[in-house]
Amino acid sequence: MASSIYLSARTLARHIRSGKLSAVDALEACIERQQQLHPQLNAIVVTDLPAARKMARATDRAIRRGGPAGPLAGVPMTVKESYDYTGLPTTWGLEHRKSNLATGHAVVVQRLLDAGATIWGKSNVPVLLADWQTHNPLYGTTSNPWDTSRTPGGSSGGAAAALATGITTLEYGSDIGGSIRGPAHYCGIYGHKTSYGIVPARGHALPETWAPTDMSVVGPLARSAFDLELALRATAGPDAPEQTAYRLRLPAPHFRDLKGLRVAVVSNDRVAPVSQTVSGAIEDLAVFLGKRKAKVDLKPRLPFEPTAHNRLYVLLRRAATSMRAHDDASFKRLLQQLETLDPDDRSYLAEQIRGNTLHHREWLRLNNERHRLRGEWEKFFSAYDVLLCPAAATTAFPKNPDGQRWERRIVVDGIPQPDTTQIYWMGMASVSLLPATVAPIAIAQDGLPVGVQIIGPQYADLTTIRFAQLLEREYHDFRIPPSYC
Repeated sequence: MASSIYLSARTLARHIRSGKLSAVDALEACIERQQQLHPQLNAIVVTDLPAARKMARATDRAIRRGGPAGPLAGVPMTVKESYDYTGLPTTWGLEHRKSNLATGHAVVVQRLLDAGATIWGKSNVPVLLADWQTHNPLYGTTSNPWDTSRTPGGSSGGAAAALATGITTLEYGSDIGGSIRGPAHYCGIYGHKTSYGIVPARGHALPETWAPTDMSVVGPLARSAFDLELALRATAGPDAPEQTAYRLRLPAPHFRDLKGLRVAVVSNDRVAPVSQTVSGAIEDLAVFLGKRKAKVDLKPRLPFEPTAHNRLYVLLRRAATSMRAHDDASFKRLLQQLETLDPDDRSYLAEQIRGNTLHHREWLRLNNERHRLRGEWEKFFSAYDVLLCPAAATTAFPKNPDGQRWERRIVVDGIPQPDTTQIYWMGMASVSLLPATVAPIAIAQDGLPVGVQIIGPQYADLTTIRFAQLLEREYHDFRIPPSYC
């Protein structure tokens, strides 16, 4: 079993199409792995095994008859709990939503099924997808397979833990504040935050939510950067009714190797200090790129002032998620708290309250600034192909579910800092709607994986993924957590 559960989705689909492996056997290997590891990890929390087995048998029959097989033919995969899958609960970790059974598939789910995938379950999330740890009162806590005392990240934490241990072959998550990128970094896998809007998010929402969420995107996680591309191509493209008039054609990367690539590198910042473990791994990567004749700039001039940019991100992100995070009663309490804030208070809690209660005119002003920044990023990427930076401040940190997120601390080279400080690194791509791929680049001295965030210009998703593919081939690839080989 161990030889098949860690195959890439691309390789597994090829073997299934050729008849070398069966879709049924591939699915059963994942189910067996899930049953074996669930007590340790709690990664996959909802399943529909009868439907999945039926799909796998149908795939095998179609292939034996010589029928068409999609790019994900027979690949057993899971999706984040926040996606609608007909007949299964979509709760976002909320106990009072446990009877919310989906009456249809999310667009992403349907497109993955149309590509031939066998979707057999859903992965764990934090409440309202609002944490870099994965725990909720309905399904419990998910552990990091590299060290089960630590978090796998969030909100796609169940997805990352399942991928890293061979429980699933491919996953689909979502990201507004690092919910794909953080787990990919913490668990040593690949994750891609898509350019805003290129993959429809319809069906990734709580009931009575129809409007798309600003900055929030959906995207794939995998054990190979080549699988990121496979999943993206299967799911990208306009939703109805836009698809009646529009087509998506992502620009192809202009490079095949690292030579001559223009790479900007930012490994640390005073606004959000990063541990030497993480920053040093990125700097080591920069040295490698230089040896491969890439044009590496270790002191690029970013198109923003860090403190102002971080504030813009926090305000816009909190405004974007305010409706799902607060009912009328809690919103009224926020308004009362807003009245008591010191105008000079720039703490995360204060900015969160301001963002959740923004007047529309103030949001318009912030959005206007965001669009100015998009123009500045366009100029920046006329000089660089990609920007490399941290995905988080440290390797995976110990589980700490107590208190509110802004009250928790992580330790960065011996110095405690608020957990929320490191959100700065996610805002770089999120504010201006840019694509970002996280790829593993090292195993740190503490035995935990380190990833790098690869940011590109808007719609250059295939460029950031291609860069990750080159790193996978030439520098560092996915490594199996020691206890799960």
